[in-house]
Amino acid sequence: MPVTFAPGGKPDSYGNRKFPEGLPEYLAGFGLNGFEIECGRGISISDNTYNLLPALSEKHNIYLSVHAPYYISVSSENASIREKSVGYILETARAAKRIKAEKIVVHSGSCSKMSRGEALNLALDTFRGARAALDAHGLEDVIICPETMGKINQLGTTEEVLELCAFDERMIPCVDFGHLNARTHGGIRSAANYAAVFDAVEKKLGFERLRRLHIHFSKIRYTAGGEKKHLTFDEDARENFGPDYEPLMAEIFKRGLNPSVVCESQGTQAEDCAVMAKYYWGLS
Repeated sequence: MPVTFAPGGKPDSYGNRKFPEGLPEYLAGFGLNGFEIECGRGISISDNTYNLLPALSEKHNIYLSVHAPYYISVSSENASIREKSVGYILETARAAKRIKAEKIVVHSGSCSKMSRGEALNLALDTFRGARAALDAHGLEDVIICPETMGKINQLGTTEEVLELCAFDERMIPCVDFGHLNARTHGGIRSAANYAAVFDAVEKKLGFERLRRLHIHFSKIRYTAGGEKKHLTFDEDARENFGPDYEPLMAEIFKRGLNPSVVCESQGTQAEDCAVMAKYYWGLS
């Protein structure tokens, strides 16, 4: 599979086009070859999408992924909430299977009043339960991607996500470089910063999972607590919160990786993703 470039959800410019009928032409207009279905508020995929999207994506070589609901809480101290979270992850995986999406992205949890170690152990237990639930329901080929998070009080440093993925080779990180930059107050800028993240993934999980990494990218305004607001590339040109995409694209190209790259700009996901894709393909 080549590198894929996708908007996360329908951008503002998608307008009144029918979905999914209008998706292939829309993506092609930007030179994009992927799409991430955002189910942050719950799995509400229409029968029309289930019926049409698999064949459309196969015909037009569109790589699909699904973002699981935001209300999943894998590190909750409440065992009932963690059990429900396993159910929500299973529901997301079922939806992904129906549309022939390979990966589902899941938030990595929060710390609340616990230590980071305690929260990490609860999250790991939940992901083990989710992986077992998927296997029990014939969904063993759906890849769960725990996501690096943007607020400092959330689980989701690079190291924590790698721990969540280490127990099963089918777990692949979703590295959100905008989130990492926000939680480190501008710590992701240079090629060396990106290289350090890739090196950590390869050391912990091996090259094959690094090669198939799921990547989220957007410019994000941050405060002392980390992530505040997703920006557009044009907004960031004025505000300069970053991170910069050019070193990331160069590092992907240099290492011969084939990640799925999803842009989560605020409303201009396709336009900004097209900028990254054009830069990447120009490196060859």
